[in-house]
Amino acid sequence: MTALRLADVACRRGGRELFAGIGVALDAGEAALVSGANGVGKSSLLRIAAGLLRPAAGTVTRDGAVALLGEAHALDPELPLARALRFWIGSRVSMALAALALEPLAEVPVAMLSTGQRRRAGMARIVGADAPIWLLDEPANGLDKAGVARIAALIATHRAAGGIAVVATHQPIALPDALQVALG
Repeated sequence: MTALRLADVACRRGGRELFAGIGVALDAGEAALVSGANGVGKSSLLRIAAGLLRPAAGTVTRDGAVALLGEAHALDPELPLARALRFWIGSRVSMALAALALEPLAEVPVAMLSTGQRRRAGMARIVGADAPIWLLDEPANGLDKAGVARIAALIATHRAAGGIAVVATHQPIALPDALQVALG
């Protein structure tokens, strides 16, 4: 069964403690909303949950693969969008493009996409990754109202299928019944 557990997790960066004592326990279909001011460690918490950053204290256990949407979209800017996505998600490109309404941009180089289109392209990488645990850092950045609603709907569908979502954001996004994790 898909699960994500952070037990008494702490983070130190640049010689200072960003947070300590964070506990999160999520099972299939659940979500957490991470909030707080800039610089309090929201992105660091996601990186710790993904296994990319070692916690200063505490433990993290994951039962299931992780897909992380960070600040960067992680797509080669010189490649057409579909080809850049194919590197990460293989044959699931068409499904991912459709999920984010990006089909008309499949042959456009990533560097030519607008800020919102690049954010949606990054989210297409997450959708196509087929990972049960989504860690999303500011997924609504650069998106209009319709784009934010699309992201919220994709998260809801992912959760309904037994996936887990952890979303760090400053912007309102619908995450019904999400565990609230306030940093700072």
